[in-house]
Amino acid sequence: MLSGKILLVEDNEDDVLLTLRAFKQNKIANEVVVVTDGLQALDMLFGTENKKPFKPALILLDLKLPKLGGLEVLKKINENKATKGTPVVILTTSNEEDDVVKSYEFGANSYIRKPVDFDRFVEAVGQMGLYWLVLNEPMRSYKTRT
Repeated sequence: MLSGKILLVEDNEDDVLLTLRAFKQNKIANEVVVVTDGLQALDMLFGTENKKPFKPALILLDLKLPKLGGLEVLKKINENKATKGTPVVILTTSNEEDDVVKSYEFGANSYIRKPVDFDRFVEAVGQMGLYWLVLNEPMRSYKTRT
């Protein structure tokens, strides 16, 4: 896998552990940085007075987050020139059609419902890691035209 870091935005500790375990089983060795709410995610991505912006290779974003919901986080990511090209995969339990539609409208690259079955989840994470961390050509690796 590529050496880029993964930002996991997830407030459910069990889902964090499940995701980390799925990465390990798929031999995805990329460092995973976890934040537990939408405001922490934006502070991490855009930086603060004391910290530089974090530039992950991939963002895994839950929609149901405290302080600032995932859709609002996604919208802000794609409104900012520095973060717009970062792949964002929505990883959520929501099966609401409106969440799917808005996620893509706000710039999500993919929408994955977390399967309840662990084996299916491990398989989904493996496929996601292969695609986004190995096969995909990120926009930031090319000069953008102004």
